[in-house]
Amino acid sequence: MKGLKRIALVTAIAAAPFASHAGMKALDDSAMGNVTGQGGITIELETRVSIGEFTYTDTDGYAGSGDTDTGGTFAVSGIELGGAFASGLFDPTATDPAFDGKSLSGYSSLAGGAAATASDTLNDLKIDIDVAADGDAVIHVGSITGGPIDWGMQAKTIELRGSGTGSDSTTLLSGLKAWGSLAALDIRVDTKDVGGYVNSGSLMLDAAFTVEEMEFDVDFLGIGIKGLSITGANAGGELVAQEDIAEMLAKDDEQDSALYQKLVGLASGSIAELNNKSYAVARVDVYKGDGLGASTATDVLRVDVKDVLMDVNIAETYIGGSNIGTIAIDNLHISDTKMAVYGR
Repeated sequence: MKGLKRIALVTAIAAAPFASHAGMKALDDSAMGNVTGQGGITIELETRVSIGEFTYTDTDGYAGSGDTDTGGTFAVSGIELGGAFASGLFDPTATDPAFDGKSLSGYSSLAGGAAATASDTLNDLKIDIDVAADGDAVIHVGSITGGPIDWGMQAKTIELRGSGTGSDSTTLLSGLKAWGSLAALDIRVDTKDVGGYVNSGSLMLDAAFTVEEMEFDVDFLGIGIKGLSITGANAGGELVAQEDIAEMLAKDDEQDSALYQKLVGLASGSIAELNNKSYAVARVDVYKGDGLGASTATDVLRVDVKDVLMDVNIAETYIGGSNIGTIAIDNLHISDTKMAVYGR
């Protein structure tokens, strides 16, 4: 965060001559506090993103296969990111948004105006940025209207490709399409040192969201998935008491109390302004640290999954071209999960 302070200082010095030349009068702290927008930064945003292809290529391959200086490629093609309509699961020209004549369940139940603002673009976004007294950057991603934000995405293919002309390739997934809503995304860049690394800090992420509908084919296994949804623990099945959810999502010392209470309310479905809709929640910390257990790896990317709480339902599961039935996972809770990621 020292870099932010230097940038602020340089900006202030550079701006001083212009203010003087224009005869501008400096505002004291109390006057500044009365000017809208001076207490932090707010960014309003709408966007749509198209990516022709994303690739990762292993530079030296796998020694067990006799590779020496080149490896294969993981590729994702035909990526679209935007609002709910960008998923390709809607016909935006229809009076009742539908695809192939089938009305999508859950569309009309999006709370707080997300259905009204649904479009091809990821819109209604408002990002509030503040820097706390201890140097932490606190970023809240919400909406202009106050309701959840609809999102949509699709990817045509996800493949593994061999190197060189005429090499083998395998399509892992195809026809991936999904849409849902984002009720909260809070990001904190914490300046506190982690794992003995000086000036390390950590990235803390808290999110509340739904996947209202997803479909895709697992081509190389002959499996197809339609009507997959990810919702809150209280969206169906066995209900979990709000106090029990609060105990599952134990508050961190660095976590803002008001944001924590909102996350618990979103998970339990107890916020009336959002039609008491229960959202899936995820809490993740990312930082630089050491490997796990007896590992001697250092300076690795550490990802700690503190909590994931959700219901998962699949309306149609196809194997060999036939629907074998539905699948449901009720009150899935993942906690105390740690990962260390590094290159070789």
